[in-house]
Amino acid sequence: MTALQMNAEMLRNLSIIAEDEKLLKRAVKYLRKLAAEKQTDPTAFSQKDFFDRIENARNQPGRQFASVEELDQFIRSL
Repeated sequence: MTALQMNAEMLRNLSIIAEDEKLLKRAVKYLRKLAAEKQTDPTAFSQKDFFDRIENARNQPGRQFASVEELDQFIRSL
């Protein structure tokens, strides 16, 4: 579902509850909570940062393991 479709769906649902003040208050309260979550999300970063991280990872030398046991030992050491 695209952002445009989700926006349309949200507006359709809001139009359904538009006459009920109690439901609208609940919706606004929840939307404020979601907005605050987005602002404080430590994992959120811009699209540019995302692609910069990918590019940096591509430039890092890779690791190779001679056996599954060696790989397992490496993963357990992290």
